[in-house]
Amino acid sequence: MSSSQLTIPVAKPVLGEEEAEAARRVILSGWVTQGPEVAAFEREFAAFVGAAHACAMSNCTTALHLALKAVGISAGDEVVTVSHSFIATANAVRYCDAVPVFVDIEEDGYNIDASLIERAITPRTKAILCVHQLGMPCDLRAIVEIGKRHQIPVIEDAACATGSEILWDGRWEKIGKAHGDIACFSFHPRKVVTTGDGGMLTTANPEYDRKFRLWRQHGMSVTDAVRHGSKQVIFEDYDELGYNYRMTDLQAAVGREQLRRLPELVAQRRLLAEQYCERLSTIAGLSLPAEPGWARSNWQSFCVRLADTIDQRAVMQTLLDQGISTRRGVMNIHLEKAYSGESSHRAATSLVRSVSAQQQTIILPLYAQMTVSDMDRVVEALRAALAEATVGAASVQRAMDVAVA
Repeated sequence: MSSSQLTIPVAKPVLGEEEAEAARRVILSGWVTQGPEVAAFEREFAAFVGAAHACAMSNCTTALHLALKAVGISAGDEVVTVSHSFIATANAVRYCDAVPVFVDIEEDGYNIDASLIERAITPRTKAILCVHQLGMPCDLRAIVEIGKRHQIPVIEDAACATGSEILWDGRWEKIGKAHGDIACFSFHPRKVVTTGDGGMLTTANPEYDRKFRLWRQHGMSVTDAVRHGSKQVIFEDYDELGYNYRMTDLQAAVGREQLRRLPELVAQRRLLAEQYCERLSTIAGLSLPAEPGWARSNWQSFCVRLADTIDQRAVMQTLLDQGISTRRGVMNIHLEKAYSGESSHRAATSLVRSVSAQQQTIILPLYAQMTVSDMDRVVEALRAALAEATVGAASVQRAMDVAVA
């Protein structure tokens, strides 16, 4: 890498003076923990996605935990989901002493294969936990219909999908509206909207929302706003086991500014993804992501698939040597040591597609501030890396052929 070339990151949050001023305003107000900014962020997020209720959380993992708890997941229950996801998806199931039941991903993408879900359902199945992987909506219509048919709630892990849309009854609707029973979002810095860290739950069910608000604050019967605003002394009660899963007003104030930016950020990312596809289409042996006709991704990540003969790690290292950061494709939870025990999960189908995707996919840099020059540099470096890897793979194959002969 030339000393004059800056490293191209795989992601970069868009944070500016507006977010800094919002944080400053909260600091000077004296109310920095969960308070009026959190309440405002919840109202604005609910309005944005079209949900009746939105409840802010400390992160998406805690959101997933409370979503599962709200629908009644407990010890010995099974939750149908994917291994091909960040580990938090299955961890949240195990926090409830339940068992994640893995099915494979679709053949032409990285989301759950809805056609495999019913073969995973048993009398112990109490929820379906689907993931909108990398911001691409999964086949939610089919999954919701399966849930209704079996009277099983559907929870959406929408960690990556803030701003993504799905065609529903002839209308484009945001992920997070009441399609499934509950949707869970992340505001980690890798996501399109960030609050440093944070999460959000959306639902149409007021009882779920009541539970979320109770449990996120230690099971406290009285909110901080009511207690601090009361003209009379109030003693709170703790009738249920709760958790410290709250978002702070500092985070929420930043989140409100991020939410105002979101339509522009998604539009820019969609434009960049289109430009990537156009430029990368000339590289032989590279499979590009594609949207189904019923989905609009926020393109939280841009994931490409290499030919089976190409060494994923070698290509990533070559790009890194050129100052270009990448990430491997989505992990597989069942391959991690934390899931090596027989009681930790159950695989209801072959997971061959999931494993293959992890081994042969690379996430390329994509962020709203990305320039044409940045993209051209990534594309040409990838083209050269793949050409080099292809030659190397061919040499290895020839050597093997000679040895066999």
